[in-house]
Amino acid sequence: MRASRLVSLLLLLQTRGRMTAQELADALEVSVRTVYRDVESLGAAGVPVYADRGPAGGYRLLEGYRTRLTGMTAPEAEALFLAGMPGPAAELGLGPVLAAAELKLLAALPDELADRGGRARQRFHLDAPGWFRNPEPTPHLAALARAVWEDRLVEVRYRRWKTPREVTRVLAPLAVVLKAGRWYLVARSGDQVRTYRVGAVLDLVVRDERFDRPADFDLVGFWQEWTDRYERGVYRDEARVRMTVAALEFMPYVFPPAMSRAARAAAGEPDESGWLETTVPIESVRHGHVELLKLGAEVEVLAPAELRERFTATAHALAGLYPRPAEAAGAA
Repeated sequence: MRASRLVSLLLLLQTRGRMTAQELADALEVSVRTVYRDVESLGAAGVPVYADRGPAGGYRLLEGYRTRLTGMTAPEAEALFLAGMPGPAAELGLGPVLAAAELKLLAALPDELADRGGRARQRFHLDAPGWFRNPEPTPHLAALARAVWEDRLVEVRYRRWKTPREVTRVLAPLAVVLKAGRWYLVARSGDQVRTYRVGAVLDLVVRDERFDRPADFDLVGFWQEWTDRYERGVYRDEARVRMTVAALEFMPYVFPPAMSRAARAAAGEPDESGWLETTVPIESVRHGHVELLKLGAEVEVLAPAELRERFTATAHALAGLYPRPAEAAGAA
């Protein structure tokens, strides 16, 4: 394990340049004291590692030094061929590039590792979109990806959910993210970093002007915070309901995870007839009406009153369309 860590430390310095002991410790998930010992070991083995003193200091390799380490384990070779998702890569305009890179990798690997990498592709397949969802057209995705790479400003005409529906913005594109089969653009608008659905971009102009990318921008951290905030904010209301135990167990199959998880967490004990009370988060009365109808006669809305009135109207309308089973049998 220590030998693997020393190799990782060396490769970190080679790929990232100067790094502090704390940065190395965070990347390797070890203590700073361990980093000190590892650096000493590399130096004793003849690796030219130097320490720059001062606030802007850190460890670095001698200018021009490159390690000749080429060892790759079988699991690493397998993981490399799982990392390249052909569908998303093609949408980004990188399909031919990915295919060429994999061919070169296969040619460079020893026969045994190349074979293991090829077998991984025949045994594992990554299919990102959800069920029953057609791919969202994203004609401007490849151009946005290039703008992200080149740090170029873009002017977009964008369709949003609130009025005015169509707006034009000049954005500094920082990243693109694939989430549940949909592409999102993370971009700076003025002083704020916002998220935009790429499929809602109607027109795009990539400008010649470049922008300075924020040095402290952390894409993974931003995306996690944004998705957590979005899920918390989208359900602004709640419905109090009675439902059967069977309906509660069925919810994860037809409801968004946040709704089914909250309903299960708030569920009381079932009564003798198998009914229980719980609270379900909803976006609005209209949204709650559409979602809870999926449970049919296995759910009764108790509150809010407006949602219960909607269900009452729906139930009477359905009763007018469909006769009782006994009446239908008599008519036949």
